[in-house]
Amino acid sequence: MSVPAAYMGIILIWSTTPLAIKWSGQDVGFLFGVTGRMLLGAVLCLALIRLLRVELPWHRAAVRTYLAAGIGIYGSMLCVYWGAQYIPSGLIAVLFGLTPLVTGVLAMAWLGERSFTTGKLVGLAAGLTGLVMIFGSGGQYGPLALQGIGAVLVSVVLHAVSSVRVKQIGADVPALAVTSGGLWVAMPLYLATWWLIDGVVPRVLPVRAVLSMVYLGVVGSVLGFVLYYYVLKRLTAGQVALITLVTPVTALLLGNYLNDERPGLEVWAGTAVILLGLVLYQRPARV
Repeated sequence: MSVPAAYMGIILIWSTTPLAIKWSGQDVGFLFGVTGRMLLGAVLCLALIRLLRVELPWHRAAVRTYLAAGIGIYGSMLCVYWGAQYIPSGLIAVLFGLTPLVTGVLAMAWLGERSFTTGKLVGLAAGLTGLVMIFGSGGQYGPLALQGIGAVLVSVVLHAVSSVRVKQIGADVPALAVTSGGLWVAMPLYLATWWLIDGVVPRVLPVRAVLSMVYLGVVGSVLGFVLYYYVLKRLTAGQVALITLVTPVTALLLGNYLNDERPGLEVWAGTAVILLGLVLYQRPARV
C-alpha cells in the first residue's frame, strides 16, 4: 500500500467522522451510538482477519500493543462522543488539531524524536494560532459547551498517549491485527459502560443514525484504524499527528454543507493560518 495514499485516506475519513459521530448519537443516545459502532467494527475486523488470513500474533509485545490501542480507543472515543452532544462537529475537528503539539511533546519524551526544531515550532505556533482564531469565532454553543470542549480535549490527550505508546512498543504486528486487537479490547468496555449507565435499546432507530453507525463501524473503526496504524508504523508519531491540522478545514466545510454549521470569516482566516502552519511544519530543517 502506498503510504501517501493511506495518509490521504485517513484525512478523508477523519474529516467525515465528527459529523457522523453527531448523527449516530441523535435520538438514540451517545453510548448506544458508540457501542454499536465498536461492536460492528470489532466483528467486521475479526471476519476480515479470517478471510484474508492475516496473522493475529499473541506474543507479549503484540498483547501490549492491543492493550495500548484498545484503551486509547475506549477512552478517547468515549470522551469525544460525549462532548459531541454539546458542540458542533467542525469544532471537534478543530480541537483535534491540537494533537500534533501533544503528540510531539510525548514523542520527544518517550521516543526521543527531535520534534521541536525551530521550523517545527514556528509551524505549530501558526497552526495553534489558527485554531484559536477559529475557536474564538464560535460564539456561544450552549450551557454545556465548556464541558463538551473539555471532554474533547481529554480525548485528544488520550489519543496522543495511545499513539505514542503503540509506536514506543514497536511490535511487528500487521495493521489489521492491531486494529482488531484494539477493538476487541475496547468493545467489552463499551458494552459494560452502556449496560451500566444506560442499557436501553431505542424502540425506533432513525435511518440517519443507523447509517452513521454503519459508516463509523466499517469505515471509521476498521478502514480508518487500519490505515492509521499502517501509517504510524512507517512515519514518526509527529508526522502522523499532522493529519489533524488538515481535517479541521474539511470537517468545517462538511459541517457547513451537511449540518448547517455556518463558519464566519474568522474561521476561514484561521483555516489559512492552519494551512500555513502545516507547510512550515513539514518543511525540512536546514543544516
